Amino acid sequence: MSDLAPRGTGMAAAPADGDNRYKSVQSKLDKLGKAMDDAGLELEGLRRSMKANAAHTHDVAGDIENARLDAKFVEMTNLVSVALGGAAVEVKRLCDSAQETADLTWEAKRTHSRLYGALDDIRSNRREKTPRPGFLNR
Repeated sequence: MSDLAPRGTGMAAAPADGDNRYKSVQSKLDKLGKAMDDAGLELEGLRRSMKANAAHTHDVAGDIENARLDAKFVEMTNLVSVALGGAAVEVKRLCDSAQETADLTWEAKRTHSRLYGALDDIRSNRREKTPRPGFLNR
């Protein structure tokens, strides 16, 4: 049986709720970045497991051949080994994509902070209410 199981949270890592306030966007980017980092780690563990299983299955195919069992079992076991190896390669590609997405998310968070952090500090520390961005563009 597989160790893979769906998470029971039923929620997206960073829900798209239309709240575009500075701190909310920063929080969503943080949650997304952490989720992608976690996904990358889980995928790397899966890749290693698949690679190890592929190597073990290859060894089992050799044992079957040495035991002089029917050649079809050797062939089928070798096919499983090749399939696991191929799947491990694809999981590596997915892991790389998850890591790239995480890196871009952290970069977006830093850029968002650089562009809008000072404005948020000014707006948050005033006693008077200030217009939201874009209010004067009407």
